[in-house]
Amino acid sequence: MKTQEVQKLYSEFVLPTYTQIPICLVKGKGSKVWDIEGREYIDFFPGWAVSGIGHCHPDVVSALRHQARKILHVSNNFLNLKQGELAREISQNSFPCKVFFCNSGAEASEGAIKFARRFGQKDGRFEIITFRKSFHGRTLGALTATGQERIHQGFDPLPQGFQYAEFNDLDSVKALIRDKTAAIFLEPVQGEGGVRIATQEFMTGLRKICDERGLLLMVDEVQSGMGRTGKMFAYQHYGIEPDIMTLAKSLGAGVPIGALAVHRRVEPGVLGPGSHGSTYGGNPLVCAAALAVFKVIRKKKLLSATCEMGGYLLEKLKALKDRYPVITEARGVGLMCALELSAPGAFVVEAARSRGLLINCTQEKTLRIMPAMTVSKRILDRALNILDSVFAEWKPEGNV
Repeated sequence: MKTQEVQKLYSEFVLPTYTQIPICLVKGKGSKVWDIEGREYIDFFPGWAVSGIGHCHPDVVSALRHQARKILHVSNNFLNLKQGELAREISQNSFPCKVFFCNSGAEASEGAIKFARRFGQKDGRFEIITFRKSFHGRTLGALTATGQERIHQGFDPLPQGFQYAEFNDLDSVKALIRDKTAAIFLEPVQGEGGVRIATQEFMTGLRKICDERGLLLMVDEVQSGMGRTGKMFAYQHYGIEPDIMTLAKSLGAGVPIGALAVHRRVEPGVLGPGSHGSTYGGNPLVCAAALAVFKVIRKKKLLSATCEMGGYLLEKLKALKDRYPVITEARGVGLMCALELSAPGAFVVEAARSRGLLINCTQEKTLRIMPAMTVSKRILDRALNILDSVFAEWKPEGNV
């Protein structure tokens, strides 16, 4: 079958909720993927940040095969060893917590929203402060929490109880707090918002505000978690602990899993039997994969590798900025990097793809560059050479 035939299948049978890139990927290994015609690509936005340890890591594949021979799924009314082990693993690598498992980042966000409302119910508090340019998912509650009007369009009436502050602006947060406020919900590094990194002052200030006002501090680590920034979770760069953390994407390395981690200091008595659930959440298969991810990160020392490779990548991206005026900023933490442009970045994405490099553009002018944590310097250099050649060729209007 060829790409055009797959496109025909999509046009006839698949709802058009995504802008389709005209490539049918059929194989992946590490930092590379191959399409149905056999063309090879370097993937620097693997699975939309899902394949954090690379495509088809052999240890994850082995764990899936081993578990699939035993049992794939059990009801959450029964005890599940893998789920218990994974909850312990998350707690031991973050903060003292109990964990609820689901299937995606959006579901994890919905769980956080429900917890915050239940937490504040006794005092009549239900409002949640989120941030402009944030992204928390596309289910109804999660998209309302997302501080982007384009995500909201067409879904009115949206659920009530969300206020939107400016990222990295404590005064804008303080101005929105009132008696009905229950929680503050943010990404320590805004992904869809353009790899915008929270400052130390901002994160410390939010923790202080929440402590003083009895609010929950909830962090969305769906994209920034599982080692992506050089720490297991991005909040750990700031010397604070959140009350709630959401996870997904790289947690499963390609299998669908999400998690809601709730600090033991706020957990008691809020959610009980019947208050929340997920039929597939935390089944043995996905938990086996996630446990393997934690083991790979430890065994391969990927946190230190991410710091090293991320530092190298950012240095090279800054060198590109110095050469090409269309690049206004190079920023990043670990292997979560971005180039800010003065012109729309669609040309760069398409030109890079034609040369065998996959990257992403968000917020129209921000290129997201997020290699797998297992990436080698050789692959980084190949990708950077491709980007260099694209920028050398590009003549955006106003920068000729």
